[in-house]
Amino acid sequence: MRNLSKGEKSWIMYDWANSAYSTAITATILPLYFKSIALKSGVSAASSTAYWGYSNSIATLLIAILSPILGTMADYKGYKMKLFNVFFILGTSFTLLLSVVPTNYWLLIILFYILTSIGFSGSCIFYDAFLVDVSDNDNMDRVSSLGFGMGYIGSNIPFILCILIIALAQLKIIPISFFTACKISFAITALWWAIFTIPMIKNVKQTYSINIEKNPARKSFLRLKSTLKDIKKHKQLFIFLLSYFFYIDGVNTIITMATSYGSDLGINSTTMLVILLVMQFIAFPFSIIFGMLAKKFQGKTMLYVGIVIYSIICVYSYFLRSTLDFWILAILVGTSQGGIQALSRSYLGKLVPKNKANEFFGFYNIFGKFSAILGPFMVGIVSQVTGNSNKGVLSILVLFLIGGIILKKVPSYEKSEKESNVYST
Repeated sequence: MRNLSKGEKSWIMYDWANSAYSTAITATILPLYFKSIALKSGVSAASSTAYWGYSNSIATLLIAILSPILGTMADYKGYKMKLFNVFFILGTSFTLLLSVVPTNYWLLIILFYILTSIGFSGSCIFYDAFLVDVSDNDNMDRVSSLGFGMGYIGSNIPFILCILIIALAQLKIIPISFFTACKISFAITALWWAIFTIPMIKNVKQTYSINIEKNPARKSFLRLKSTLKDIKKHKQLFIFLLSYFFYIDGVNTIITMATSYGSDLGINSTTMLVILLVMQFIAFPFSIIFGMLAKKFQGKTMLYVGIVIYSIICVYSYFLRSTLDFWILAILVGTSQGGIQALSRSYLGKLVPKNKANEFFGFYNIFGKFSAILGPFMVGIVSQVTGNSNKGVLSILVLFLIGGIILKKVPSYEKSEKESNVYST
């Protein structure tokens, strides 16, 4: 973190702050809590799984629709931080409220989860777009990578604390129920997220903007329409986003299908949790290493390194037979998971017209959200047809190959910087 400005350090801290939500709320504790509450309330296992799936789909669809519109509005002077605060407060408030919902109100839990998810994802649109305000093209890879690296550590500290509280409750070492322990975990997550966001709100300022017009909401729609209509002017940006759609789909599929794939190998849940935690700690230094190497070899080169590593992961997964094999696979994922995501964010930051950064990060969010569809579908179809989940994971290799081929058509660092300046005039 040496030699970084106060704005860059404060921006990085938001990754540290909000990653606790991703780990505790989205991925682990809340899904288990909801499942237990729903079953206790008489909802069948199949129905509770369906309701949880619906809630995720609703939240994803809403934020995907809103992303480019919100991004376009945030390009107005002074709007970016205001909109960031709206979604940040929405996310943290309803995460905290999850800790006081009565245990038999499972529908209210779903509603609050949808609102927290919209708050989290919405704040990330503006957070990602603030990268162009706090850093220049030369330092963007490093700052973005540090953000992802700090996010991995920032997510694990409160998560381990929450897991410890739940474990002690289940072992009857502390006199609280599993449900109460989960509620305490939601409160810890919300407070962690809120407290460590303070530097972001206090020190990060919007540098690039356009002047406020009358009827800004209507004008935002018109500017968005103009961008889509004049797509040739931003051809390189959309080619990069198309490439990103394919390779990040592969990345997200491996992340979301990891536990299911591990279960097929006979790995128990305790071992799986340990493996995933270790993977998070491995991802921390390697995210930073990717940023350092991007400084020397350019971001596009390191994106290819990430794509190649993930391609190797897909091939290696075909030969997986044991827990040791899964450990090796998880370590490989840890070496490139944060790096490829961080450099994708900073690469777009270099490519966008700076005074329209929010609009394009809105598109970036859409491509990221909908990229979690094709990969899992491919894995499911191939696994079901062949009766072999190893072949299902191998099929994801196609996504990395397509993404890598399209990425060749995107300009390198020097051209990105030049075109960014041209677009912004």
